[in-house]
Amino acid sequence: MDSVNLKPTEGKNPVSRAFKWCHATSVNGGAMLIAAVISSYFSPYMTDTLKIPAAAASVIMFIATLWDAINDPVMGVIADRTNTRWGRYRPYFIFAPILLTFFATMLWIDWGFTFTAVKIAYVLIIYIGYGMTVTMYTMPQMAILPAAVKNTQQRNMIVSLGGSCMAIAFTIGSTFTTNITAFFENMGFSNGYIPFMLCCGVLAFISFWGLFAASKGKEKYLVEPEKGNPLKEIGRVLKYKEVWPNIVAWIMAAMGYGLMFTTSVYYMMYYWARPDLISVYMGIVSVGALISMVVLMPIFLKVLKTGRRALVVSQGISIVLYIILFFFGKTNFIFLCVLTFISTCTSSMQNALVNILVNDTIDFIMLKEGKSSNGVVSSLKGFAQKCGNTITNSGVLAALAATGYIAGAVGGQPRSAMLALNFLKFGAPAVTGVILIICVVISPIHKYTAEIEEMKAKMEE
Repeated sequence: MDSVNLKPTEGKNPVSRAFKWCHATSVNGGAMLIAAVISSYFSPYMTDTLKIPAAAASVIMFIATLWDAINDPVMGVIADRTNTRWGRYRPYFIFAPILLTFFATMLWIDWGFTFTAVKIAYVLIIYIGYGMTVTMYTMPQMAILPAAVKNTQQRNMIVSLGGSCMAIAFTIGSTFTTNITAFFENMGFSNGYIPFMLCCGVLAFISFWGLFAASKGKEKYLVEPEKGNPLKEIGRVLKYKEVWPNIVAWIMAAMGYGLMFTTSVYYMMYYWARPDLISVYMGIVSVGALISMVVLMPIFLKVLKTGRRALVVSQGISIVLYIILFFFGKTNFIFLCVLTFISTCTSSMQNALVNILVNDTIDFIMLKEGKSSNGVVSSLKGFAQKCGNTITNSGVLAALAATGYIAGAVGGQPRSAMLALNFLKFGAPAVTGVILIICVVISPIHKYTAEIEEMKAKMEE
């Protein structure tokens, strides 16, 4: 399971360096750069540039991300039943960067529509297309790892590497977007987001097509899935009560991680009334996330031995700091930055560590059913993550709309909106962290570690 000390399969069938790096940089490379920019800057872009009312923007986010969540399990079943000469999961890596680049670029184009309803319809359609593209490549990318690698240590290492790449991409996307877009605009582009998205798309092409090439012949640990009703496949996984705490944990991790970035621009622009410090504060958050993934997460895994313990300890520290910041965050900017940095360092690893729970769940279902459910389990994780994103993205905008937020009113927000911003920034992540800890602690799947390792050892023979 998530233990890093189990050795029955250690050293057998090592994966190639190309597979490790391409797997780590596919979803977490150019694609993650795009996700970081959208996560941190698209909501303010809708409300402050496109002049879409916050309530309408909330509805856009709710519909798009909810649909994105709903279609994840369907995509998981489709992926598990794919049968081509290129393999089960590999074909999706061919088309992913093409569609990703298209929708990510179109999302930032302002066509100058006069009617707000037309703006809303356009953004909704493109955002749905973007979300479905993310689903198309995320499910196979997660599913191919346990299909190619059974050794627990190798899996955790690849997950950790992916987390590091994700942190780097998020650091660049969250911290330097304003600088990068300004650079392109100084070169003559009317909207710097468009060439930035195209550059990210090029990186996505390299990593996804690289993964397609590096994963040739790697889909070794698969059992032919049953044909029939896709809902039956999903139900076959969900019938086990052992799986449900992991699902809730995935939702909470997505909410906690998303709130960290989604709220930061609004928080600094309106709660502190310092738009000039947005880049500085986003840099603090992003560098903290980078250090969390690259430096601290491997240390936490090594010292604490398991991903479960690493999650519990890191979230516990973060919760304490969030509570302090909720009450005293506006005392001093240096104080804010220091505690934000530390809390980000400990909290950011949650988004990568919960992927260990995906592999654990896949192994558990294999043990109980004797069948591969890589795509279904991966899609359920994606579904849970998207549910978390739906709550975060639409919830932030809905809360602002409900509390009287005024777009562009720096220093002129009502007290109700200010209170909402403070809670969204620090209070809400503390709540999600508590729930995440409870889910990880009560999850019973780790009790099957010995049986699962025995099963994997037999598959290696």
